[in-house]
Amino acid sequence: MRRQLVMGNWKMNGSKAANEELVSVFLGLWQKIGQAEVAFAPPAIYLPQVASLLARSELALAAQDVSAHVDAGAFTGELSSAMLADIGCRYVIVGHSERRAYHGESDQQVAAKALACLARGLTPVVCVGESLAQREADETLAIVGAQLEAVQNLLEPSQLKNIVVAYEPVWAIGTGKTASPEQAQTVHHFIRSRLGEQGAVVRLLYGGSVKASNAAELFAQADIDGALVGGAALNAEEFFQICQAANE
Repeated sequence: MRRQLVMGNWKMNGSKAANEELVSVFLGLWQKIGQAEVAFAPPAIYLPQVASLLARSELALAAQDVSAHVDAGAFTGELSSAMLADIGCRYVIVGHSERRAYHGESDQQVAAKALACLARGLTPVVCVGESLAQREADETLAIVGAQLEAVQNLLEPSQLKNIVVAYEPVWAIGTGKTASPEQAQTVHHFIRSRLGEQGAVVRLLYGGSVKASNAAELFAQADIDGALVGGAALNAEEFFQICQAANE
């Protein structure tokens, strides 16, 4: 059985004081009683601080992005997978819709970042998803399939089984709108099928306005193995409730 994974993507939010309070409150609630795997993805500048806060817990550290360049070099502003591994990261989000939209990342660049993570023992969380216009044009599966294909073309089957895929419909991110459990399940089932034999072990997360009020219904779907949580991850109590829903 695939273990549920709930990851909090803090995006460009946080401060030293706010981070300490959020993690401390969450840890006080969690108290190692949860069965789901939980990860925090703070902004890169706060990764060392959050690593220290999580040091005595089972919670995982995740980065929000990584360079596609595996080796050190003249890449100003970039962070390599080796560096992220060195400070204790376990996961790295790659291809988030905001990276694709604001930084022009292509499917091929996302695949290269996933490969860079695997080269240094990190687990890439590969984000895929369609825009509202694409959904209304009935292009969801074609768009998600093309995003997955770029990763499948670059990774060996033995590598592919070590990734996580997060389906995040762009129209549901930060909008308050959420794909219905049935809509999400349809796409998750498609993703698992497209991954072939590896699909049986790859964890599939849903991302898109996940809240305490809708988490349990989403997690009840056969092919949803957890969530990539945005805004709700900035509230320790609500994030805890989402993680608890993954235990049920």
